[in-house]
Amino acid sequence: MRPAIRLGVNIDHVATVRNARGGQHPDPVDAALLAVQSGADGITAHLREDRRHIRDTDLERLRTEVDAPLNMEMAATQEMLGIAQNLRPHACCLVPERREELTTEGGLDVAGQSSVLTPKVHALKGWGIRVSLFIDPDPAQIAAAAATGAQVVELHTGAYAQGRAGELERLQHAATQAASLGLEVHAGHGLTYENVGPVAALTPVRELNIGHFLIGQAIFDGLPTVIQTMRAHIDKAAGH
Repeated sequence: MRPAIRLGVNIDHVATVRNARGGQHPDPVDAALLAVQSGADGITAHLREDRRHIRDTDLERLRTEVDAPLNMEMAATQEMLGIAQNLRPHACCLVPERREELTTEGGLDVAGQSSVLTPKVHALKGWGIRVSLFIDPDPAQIAAAAATGAQVVELHTGAYAQGRAGELERLQHAATQAASLGLEVHAGHGLTYENVGPVAALTPVRELNIGHFLIGQAIFDGLPTVIQTMRAHIDKAAGH
């Protein structure tokens, strides 16, 4: 039987709500603890250069207070490398980042930046950190990702989530190619109850990272219910 797909819960937007008023509430670490208690397999948090949601202290507490793998999303900058070296999260996912974007708008251009990214991938691996590259489902990007030495690719599902024609097939081909090159395949961005099933059904996919929808829906239904419902959708699609 196919292994169960892991669910990583991104808690960035709990911090967004906190930061809207200042202070300490709601606490993203409390959200992470509740997510794990409710069935999440790991926690994802993006430390942006402008600290618009997650803060450095949040990451430090997530690393020490939450008994689950921490996936630190980060731009491939020297500042973030230094933080990762000190923090030693379970994994780092390298993502593109622009100050003016509302959310990550596309995948990392690994093919065009391989000479810059490769030594950073090796540095992270040397510190015992699992390295993932957030990329579009494009054959050239997948081949370039494998060449850097990264262990994981996370396929950007944003275009699929927006309903663009042919995107599910692109994701299938990309996942198959990545697995054939020895890469573990993750996916995420814009996934909801309604669209997660076909992505979870893609055989090479081992992990889905979902944040904005879960946190938004939790306003109405509560975080435990939302995570358990998403878990059920994923397991059903994966044949569990």
